[in-house]
Amino acid sequence: MRAVITGTSDGIGRSCAERFLLEGIEVFGFDIQESSIRHPLYHHCVFDISSKEPVSVDDCEILINSAGTLTEEKAIETNLMGTIRFTERFRNAPSLKSILFIASASARNGSEFPLYVASKAGIVGYMKNLALNLGGRKITVNSISPGGVITSSNANIIEDPVLYAAVKAETLLGKWAEPEEVAELAYYLTVLNRSVTGEDILMDNGEMLRSNFIEAAGQETPASTQ
Repeated sequence: MRAVITGTSDGIGRSCAERFLLEGIEVFGFDIQESSIRHPLYHHCVFDISSKEPVSVDDCEILINSAGTLTEEKAIETNLMGTIRFTERFRNAPSLKSILFIASASARNGSEFPLYVASKAGIVGYMKNLALNLGGRKITVNSISPGGVITSSNANIIEDPVLYAAVKAETLLGKWAEPEEVAELAYYLTVLNRSVTGEDILMDNGEMLRSNFIEAAGQETPASTQ
């Protein structure tokens, strides 16, 4: 089995690559940085997904789009248009069985900078369109929308004890996810799953459900602040 994964030099993309390699799956990784993985089944290509240069991998069965940027002015071109262009290179591969996108919880609640939010919401919409068009070929297409994840890109939050405590307190489980947790779900959705398609799966430790209720004096039913 062969998997193509973007963003494999760090964070969720790297964890996905390592999870697949653990199962003996050959991985072709694409990232703007040099490889941080050394494994006989791993092949690395230094590549910017926003590039229009041609890319091909023979017999690709799984495609995971994890590469992206937090830089606001580059969000649409990289996160959305780059991801679409990269995916379009593989969508007609006869061997393709599954496509997965790493989106963001902010695609649902809008709680980030506007262009970043728009880029991730666009990915979810594109995912659903692909699921509609590729279902006839029995190809599953889904996305994962993580909330806070413990990666180097979030170091400015994680390394600030006060700020990190505040953001964890906004979740029901009082924590952020490890990238390995996202990779485990990615493995299920692309390798084991046969019936889930067109779904955006939220993985935010219950942050979206957080509600603070304020009860006014003499009021029988608490008023929600959400």
